[in-house]
Amino acid sequence: MSAAPLLNIPNALTLLRILLIPVLVALAYAPFDWRYWAAAAVFLVAAITDWFDGYLARTLNQTSAFGRFLDPVADKLMVAAALILLVQTHSSNILVVVSAIIIVSREITISALREWMAEIGKRASVAVSYIGKLKTTMQMTAITVLLVHEPMLDLIGFPLLIVAAALTLWSMCIYLKAAWPDLRES
Repeated sequence: MSAAPLLNIPNALTLLRILLIPVLVALAYAPFDWRYWAAAAVFLVAAITDWFDGYLARTLNQTSAFGRFLDPVADKLMVAAALILLVQTHSSNILVVVSAIIIVSREITISALREWMAEIGKRASVAVSYIGKLKTTMQMTAITVLLVHEPMLDLIGFPLLIVAAALTLWSMCIYLKAAWPDLRES
């Protein structure tokens, strides 16, 4: 792994994701009929940059410590902001509220677990898994669809969000199971 400059293409995409958060929020509250579509489009762009930054970092050999730190932070900030918007716009739907709580709680738990595992030199035990990637894809899809805030699309988005929440719990269980021997020892 070679040292990459602090601001390379992958890191610029990650920073863009963070900069899109206030744009997402502003659009969701804008006084236009098309505000939800615009917010969904911004979130979709952010989700696509999430995939591209990792791909480009590996392809262009531009991985960096800064990128490894900032990428998951950007992901969690964008998803949390979008989930807060969804809870506000779908507040009467308990499944959205519970799914948002599950997703945010899992992200906090796994971030803390990864930090602790890194402290004891076992970060690789809780590396990103296939289920984690599937969970992320399902979350991004569900959130994008639900941000549109159209009744017909909500019929697709609600089940997708429930599946995303289930995958979120499943991936958390996988990570906790992998770390359990070390947690139990401590």
